[in-house]
Formats: sequence, C-alpha cells, structure tokens
Amino acid sequence: MAIFKEDALKQEHVLITGATGGIGFETAKAAVQAGATITITGRNKEKLKTLKNECEKLVADAKVTVLPADLNKEQDRATLIENAIKERGTITGLVNSAGIGGGDTLDQLQEEDLRKVMELNYFSTVLLTQLVYSKMRDDKKKGSIVNLSSLSGLRGTFGNTAYSASKFAITGFTQSFAHEAIRDGIRVNAVCPGFVDTEMGRNSIESKGKRENKSFEEELKAVEEAMPSGRITQPEEVANSIIYLLSNASENIIGESLKISGGSVMR
Repeated sequence: MAIFKEDALKQEHVLITGATGGIGFETAKAAVQAGATITITGRNKEKLKTLKNECEKLVADAKVTVLPADLNKEQDRATLIENAIKERGTITGLVNSAGIGGGDTLDQLQEEDLRKVMELNYFSTVLLTQLVYSKMRDDKKKGSIVNLSSLSGLRGTFGNTAYSASKFAITGFTQSFAHEAIRDGIRVNAVCPGFVDTEMGRNSIESKGKRENKSFEEELKAVEEAMPSGRITQPEEVANSIIYLLSNASENIIGESLKISGGSVMR
C-alpha cells in the first residue's frame, strides 16, 4: 500500500545497509517509491542485484547504486562512503539495518558468538555512522539517520543475552547521538520491531520453540495469540515506519525508539 507521495524523498540520497535482509530489502523498495536516490549495500552480491532489479521494476527511472561491503572491515566502510558519494552525491539519509541474531543463555554463550553479534550489530553501525555523519556535517546538509533496534533493545527476554545487549546498545547510541547530531540539523531515531516475518524473525521463533519443545507452527501460533494484534509484523510495515522517519513528516521527532510490536509492548 502506497502511503507516501512519490516525491517525499525526491531530493534525498539514502544509504541502506543490510539491504539483502528482509527489512533492508523492503526499505530500499519503499525508498525508491518515495522518490529517493538510494545506495544499497550488503555482502551478498546476487541479492543486491536482485533488489536493484526489483526497484527498477517498481520505478522505471529508479536511481539505485549497488556497493557490496563487509561493514566489519574498516577499509570497506571507508570505500563504501567514498564511492556512494562519488556516484550519487552527498548522503542525506542513512538506514542502519545490517545486523544478525544469535546468542544463548549466559551459561551456554560462547565468546566468539558474543563478539560476532556485538561487532556487526553495534560496533560497525556506530563506526559507519561516524563516517556518514562527518560527511553530512562537512557538506552542511540536513539529514536523517534511522537505526534498526528491536523490542529486545527495550526489554530483556530469556536466552537473548547477546542480541538483546547489542540492541540495548543501539537504543542508547540513538538517544545519545541524537543530542549531538541535531545541532547540525540531522535527526537520529530508531525503530524497534518485535517478531517480523523475515528469515531472521522466523529463525528466532523456531529457536524459541525448540527451547519449549514446540514446532515452529506451534510457537508461531503461541506468539501471535499473545499479541493484541493477533499477528507478527510484516517487513513492509517496518519499512514504511523507516521511510516516515526519513521524511520531513517527522521533522520534530528526535531520539525516539518507535515500537512496531502489534501491541505486545506498551510503555
């Protein structure tokens, strides 16, 4: 469902990380339909090409640049920003949707898994944002940065120590950085989805079911029955929320963590 004008982001160049994941994929499609010029990045080159083709089917003259990168690598981050600006001009919007799930109960948690989750979900996000923010500020451009946090960044749950810690870190980063960036006319916010109908979301539900000796179908049913809305979130719904935060419709929304949870968390 189209909810934005075709020119809502017409003057914007939006960099979308994690574009091969379910939420990043849909955010890219929503952004081009709102008129944005986009640069999409991720590690899977074939999925990035597929996404570019889908965007061009949706919008005949879609402006899409594909720049594969491993955001855990300092040189990849620097090259990504340099080439994105060279190809499409100043970045005015950043969507930090790169991330992974994982982890276990603390007694079973492996250091390697903890470091892997924190490295991508938190450290690479902050360091990439640092580069983009520097360019935005140098070019004296107003802009918007949207971080993908989670309900797990607002409250803890069983067997979720690593992932939840990484998303609490993102929520804290969003709030603190928002105080700094708004001085330069750059808004920083986060979205906090609950279970989303993506590969990562389904894997999370499956893992939860295994701990409770339930099948995926049984666990999904239990999860949805516990939600006031009666269903998990679709990735397009998260994407629409991100586009809203990128647009000037949210000009005075700063440092917020927007819950998209079907009513499962209300506070």
